[in-house]
Parts: sequence; C-alpha cells; structure tokens
Amino acid sequence: MDPEVSLRRSQIYAFLAAAFLYPQENWTEDLPVVTDLARGLEVEPMPVPPARSLEDLQAEHRRTFGLTGSLCYETEYGAPNEYFQAHQLADLAGFYRAFGFQVGGTVRERPDHIATELEFMHLLALKAALAAQRDERDHLQVCLDAQRKFLGEHLGRWVPLFARALATQVRAVSAGGSLDPAQAVYPALGEFAARFVTADAARLGVQVQELDPRTTRPTPFDPDFSCAGCPLAPETLREGQTP
Repeated sequence: MDPEVSLRRSQIYAFLAAAFLYPQENWTEDLPVVTDLARGLEVEPMPVPPARSLEDLQAEHRRTFGLTGSLCYETEYGAPNEYFQAHQLADLAGFYRAFGFQVGGTVRERPDHIATELEFMHLLALKAALAAQRDERDHLQVCLDAQRKFLGEHLGRWVPLFARALATQVRAVSAGGSLDPAQAVYPALGEFAARFVTADAARLGVQVQELDPRTTRPTPFDPDFSCAGCPLAPETLREGQTP
C-alpha cells in the first residue's frame, strides 16, 4: 500500500479516536483538514458544523454519552453472556499486546471502547506507512494483515450499529428538550466513522459481517436488570431505521 495512503488513513483514525473521548480541545476546528484527508481517500467527509465553543461541545458530549456509556463499548453489542464478553476483551488485549499498544495512561478506558479501537487502527496504519517508506515488506505485510483481521473481527463489525444507536440516543435526549438534533455533532461524527471504517475495510479487501440490529441484544450482566429502554435494544434499531 502507498505510504501516503496509510498515513492519511492513520490521521483520520487518530482524529476519530480523540473526537469520541470527552473533549479537552475543540476537535470541530480540525474538520477542514479531515475533510481534505477524507476526500483524498474518496470517502464522503463529515459536514462541518456551525462554530461552537469547547464548553458547548463538552456539554453535548455529557448529554449524549453521560447516561448511556454502553454505546461506546464493542462487547455491549450482543455478547450472549459475560463469559463470551470476557473472551472478546481478551482477544482485543492480544491484538494490543502483539503491537506494544498499552491501554491506560491519562485516559483509562476499556480495550473495547471505540476510541481505544480507533487509536489502535491509527497505530497500525502509521506502522504500515513507516514500513512502506523503509521498504520493509515483511513488516508491512504483518501490519496490513493485522488491520484486516482487526477490522473483520472487531471494529468493522460493530461501528455501523454504534452509529445507528448513537443517532437513536440523540433523538431520545432531544425529546426531553435538552439537545437540538439538528445542531448535534456526535451523530454526524458516528455516521462519518461508520462510513470511513466501512470504506477502509473495503480498501483492504475485507468482507465484514456487520452486526445485525434485528438479532443483536444488549449484553446481559444482571438477570434483574431491564434493557428495554437502551438504545441498543432491537425495537429502537428496527430494520430500515436511519439516523
């Protein structure tokens, strides 16, 4: 793969990873650059929203993700039981360990958080770009194979459903009058993430079997806990429902 292509991909993954975390900087100011990167990869970019302050962006993040943190975690999407969930987390940890990717530091999130998985793809794409520049073909092949496997088994499978659940969550919040869906940036960010990850998988020749909202249930963790109102519940993600 052309090192310039890998570098562009790496930069978009890094942007997305940072944007889904609680904002410490106003990431919307970087969208013009990200737009150019996306167009260079023939991916439809995220629309640039009206200018907003960092404080407004932080408030929207709290309203969007504050009450439904399960949106951002892969293993909350349909693991049949907590044992399979643990297996998936261990598989993710194995990917990270193989490439020296450590979860923790100042931002402590689970291995299956969307920002963590996006950051890992950023690392792999960056490693591929460096390997291509140095003509390290074996190293390049290892990095490309890992990206294909990670997209096919993890990130590519659940991000489209995440984007739909995120849009559903924002509509639910807006019904209470605390958020204007027409001005919300996170559903647009989720849609762009799904579009980019799907296109990236296709670029690498990966046939992804996406999670089906008709059969996906929230991962059970307590038999007395009701998930009826969760944005991941099947009745809120009916076939044909769009963000």
